[in-house]
Amino acid sequence: MISGRLRNTEYIVNLRALENNIKAQKAVLPANSKIFAVVKGNAYGHGLVPVAQAALRAGATGMCVAILDEALELRDNGIDDTVLVLGITPVEVANVAAQAGVSLTVGSVDWIEHYHELAQQFPWKKPLKVHLGVDSGMGRIGFTDIAEFDKAAKMLREYPEFEFEGMFTHFATADSADHSYFDTQYDRWEKFVDSLDELPPFTHMANSATGQWHREKITANTVRMGITMYGYNPSGTELPFDFDLQPIGTLKTEMVFVKKLEKGRSVSYGATYTADQDEWLATLPIGYADGYPRCMTGFKVLVDGQFCPIAGRVCMDQMMIRLPKYYPVGTPVVLMGQSGDNKITPEEMAERAGTINYEILTNFNNRVHRTYHY
Repeated sequence: MISGRLRNTEYIVNLRALENNIKAQKAVLPANSKIFAVVKGNAYGHGLVPVAQAALRAGATGMCVAILDEALELRDNGIDDTVLVLGITPVEVANVAAQAGVSLTVGSVDWIEHYHELAQQFPWKKPLKVHLGVDSGMGRIGFTDIAEFDKAAKMLREYPEFEFEGMFTHFATADSADHSYFDTQYDRWEKFVDSLDELPPFTHMANSATGQWHREKITANTVRMGITMYGYNPSGTELPFDFDLQPIGTLKTEMVFVKKLEKGRSVSYGATYTADQDEWLATLPIGYADGYPRCMTGFKVLVDGQFCPIAGRVCMDQMMIRLPKYYPVGTPVVLMGQSGDNKITPEEMAERAGTINYEILTNFNNRVHRTYHY
């Protein structure tokens, strides 16, 4: 099937750079540290299965996803390594995870008791792998009370339908120059760790930002590598990288229409752009239906290594740019990535769009074909 490859717009993913990023992170971690590659959100927009496969080649121990559907897609594509669902999965479908050997996050005793009751009806006894979530200050999911946490851990060890595989927390401000809240969360996490006589096989408290700027605080044996695996900065522009990483994605398209726009003529919806002199204009076959933000009017793309401004509003499927001179139809255009000596980063795009680089990356949808390079 070649559908999707006929379009002259693509997202090029450098899997060798991704593998190098994982190896670079592992090289600066405490000895024998394991890495869980975070591939939720279609691997931050880069393609779930190819990225997971590349991460495993680079030495990752397992994967983290957000929902059970993502985990099952990995299983369906032959990935049998550890896969942890970071979100809360409804108890009623948790048996699907158990059958597939997928690990689930649990954040309450009630969830464990409910599954224990349901499991008595199962004709099979394959244990459900569980990671207990600790809410040290993120405020989303997980245990906040140590006594409840200890009770949950005891139940997981006593009930045969469970396997106590891991425990983890998530930091809210590890990407901030102010370390005070991070330190508060860290101290809470350590109290949960100290409450157990025996730790499960996987303990993980370090996200991408912690792996960058708080490595001296990493006492757990596993690190969740998210946006840094893709070569991008967890803090946006607030903090510089602590070690070198390579961006892995390039968003490219081609000019499909080129014309001379006469002085006084307007462009796109709302006629918000009007030429103040005769100029060359190109139309690109990409828009906000592909995940390129509508609010990027006046931003820039790269043509032949030169910055060219977006003219008028970004449309659903097309956008227009102003050229410094005539270029023929078919001329390549880089919307994110490098061309010549210049580059456009998701951090710059995010700043223009009033968001974060994570949202820019994950918005690129499956209408944009992924091409993988090694």
